[in-house]
Amino acid sequence: MLHLSKGDFVWVDSGIGVPIGAEVQLTDTGQLQLIDDEGMEHKVNKKTEGTIRPMHPTSVNGVEDMIRLGDLNEAGLLRNLLVRHKEGLIYTYTGSILVAVNPYQLLPIYTTECVHMYTDRRLGELPPHVFAIADSCFFNMRRKQKNQCCVISGESGAGKTESTKLMLQFLAAVSGQHSWIEQQILEANPILEAFGNAKTIRNDNSSRFGKYIDINFTKGGAIEGARIEQYLLEKSRVCRQAPGERNYHIFYYMLMGMSAEQKKVLSLGNAAQYNYLTMGNCTNCEGRDDVEEYAHFRSALKILMFTENDSWEISKLLAALLHLGNLDFEGTIMNNLEGCNILTSSHFNMTSQLLEVDSKALEKSLTQRSFMTAKESVTKPLTSAQAVDGRDAFVKAIYGRLFIWVVDKINAAIFKPSPEDSKDVRQSIGLLDIFGFENFKKNSFEQLCINYANEQLQQFFVKHVFKLEQEEYAREGIVWKHIDYIDNQHTLDVLASKPLNMLALIDEESNFPKGTDTTMLQKMNQVHGKGDIYIPPKSNYETEFGIQHFAGVVYYDSKGFLEKNRDALSTDLIQLVETSTNKLLKQIFHNELSSSATKTSVNPKMIINTPKNSLRQMADAKKRVPTLTGQFRQSLDSLMKMLTVCQPYFIRCIKPNEFKKPLLFDRELCMRQLRYSGMMETIKIRKAGYPVRYTFDEFLDRYRVLLKTSLCDPKTESNEKCCESICESVLAGEGDWKTGKTKIFLKRTSMTLCWSWSE
Repeated sequence: MLHLSKGDFVWVDSGIGVPIGAEVQLTDTGQLQLIDDEGMEHKVNKKTEGTIRPMHPTSVNGVEDMIRLGDLNEAGLLRNLLVRHKEGLIYTYTGSILVAVNPYQLLPIYTTECVHMYTDRRLGELPPHVFAIADSCFFNMRRKQKNQCCVISGESGAGKTESTKLMLQFLAAVSGQHSWIEQQILEANPILEAFGNAKTIRNDNSSRFGKYIDINFTKGGAIEGARIEQYLLEKSRVCRQAPGERNYHIFYYMLMGMSAEQKKVLSLGNAAQYNYLTMGNCTNCEGRDDVEEYAHFRSALKILMFTENDSWEISKLLAALLHLGNLDFEGTIMNNLEGCNILTSSHFNMTSQLLEVDSKALEKSLTQRSFMTAKESVTKPLTSAQAVDGRDAFVKAIYGRLFIWVVDKINAAIFKPSPEDSKDVRQSIGLLDIFGFENFKKNSFEQLCINYANEQLQQFFVKHVFKLEQEEYAREGIVWKHIDYIDNQHTLDVLASKPLNMLALIDEESNFPKGTDTTMLQKMNQVHGKGDIYIPPKSNYETEFGIQHFAGVVYYDSKGFLEKNRDALSTDLIQLVETSTNKLLKQIFHNELSSSATKTSVNPKMIINTPKNSLRQMADAKKRVPTLTGQFRQSLDSLMKMLTVCQPYFIRCIKPNEFKKPLLFDRELCMRQLRYSGMMETIKIRKAGYPVRYTFDEFLDRYRVLLKTSLCDPKTESNEKCCESICESVLAGEGDWKTGKTKIFLKRTSMTLCWSWSE
């Protein structure tokens, strides 16, 4: 029976299945009672006594490195973060992995003095900090002459973007040149955030795309350039926002920050006047000054070599999108066919003016659809609902391609290719800031892509952590058997690796003209329905299927999957772009237009001209357009190859509450994220081996009471021998513990046994 005294700390059962910490206190009548970490009272009686467990001393006040926790389990990890969070300590290590809890307030820990303090220090020498990870990346790259990378992950609102910016800030400072290129790399952020970030319910500055920033260094350690790769921008946000959310920042910056004269030329008003900016009934963002942000954005454009003309052309296209969103379509019946007309408005006139296209051609391409039959080209009128869908697809296509053009333009300014004759091997540090695992009430195609990316990163993480474990045993000279650990490779096989994998089936169905979401679902049921990863719909009428991910089951609604994956634009709209005199519009559609332009054979004298507006040729070109899944898989594969050749570091960002409030810690929410993040995976790997580690001094100090001095006298024998003597007399089998070169390694049960004997 556990003996309790006032002031003891224990574990008690909680409502979420993970024990909660509690302190033993006395009531006014002298009875024992427990007050848990959330201030709740628990009575001590015969019924509850059996569920109370002693707390390891390391869990009482918390530790900087969670590997030192005696309670190396979910409850121990969670309480450690809670205790530190209460004290304003947002960073904690798990070995070399940094856990960063979003403080939702500005902290004075990122000053120039802090940068100097963390420069050229061993990891763990100073309290945990994002600068310590950046410092390790930099000095490891220089000492080991090996490329480094840092994978920054977490849910939306967990602080990934801020962690990335702080890593960049440290690397720019420590490279010590204070040069123009460092300034340019730092100023790329406001531009990327303007186009790729938005206010969501969970986060006021949510990155709606993934990015990998590869920073190149000279042999002397100075930054000489960088390259940015972007992944899977959420294009649907341009046309639709959930309640309480905004469109991309850039639209609001522009409407608030632009001069009255410029707005007049573009015929722009305020955000409340545009359909695309009011879907979420939210046009302002508390704590963000759109006027100030627009000024910062404009100065960043100049630093990144965007000309005044570039800036104006971008504004024209963005204004055109807002006007397009305000077009109204009226249903009509012509020759017994449903069709539609665009209602006359200043928005329509401004759209054709800004896109620099003929107004009749614009109306035709938005209200009709051309397609090829076996013999000829046929034009079919669109219903008003189809026209709205087509218009939205056009807007998403323009915005998505404009974003890619902006990223390419930034890269042109900051990336310096190595001279061909250079013998110096370039060194680099890559920072990956990518969407975390997502599971909403309704999950669609985007969530499947995001969660596939997270499965890939989880596989990378587990392999790396497992490797670290093996290295520690080798370093300490411990012989041990192979550990089986939870491996998500099987999920990846079903999703993307095996023949007839799910992504391949989605792609295959997308390429069939008659393929539908229903036929796609039928094929997935047929191929994967009897496996343990794919969960088929409960009936033939349901459209939801499930996948057993590493972080739990997620159900996806298959409606709209093929349309999103095809990511296709009608040939009529591509032809419209071809007739435009807007240089930027044509530039961003360069790939689509070049596939239907003049083709030149190997012999320049033999030029075969094909009519630019050949519909059949455009239809042929359309067949060759890679699907969104295909493009995403390709870019993800190249990302994984890049990461694999680097020495990796991991920052796991945790969102402490859903209300963006400081000093509020939601245990259930944090527990869920710890499970998603792979922290528990690390714990499981540690548990399968010898997770409890003490130096010989620590072990002897803690359990000296168990030492039989008649068998081993500490005055004459080494600490190592005394530790072995304690283990031999208290623990049953040799497999319960191992002696390394500097530490004693114990199984979890062995530690509990030592503890109970010593009490």
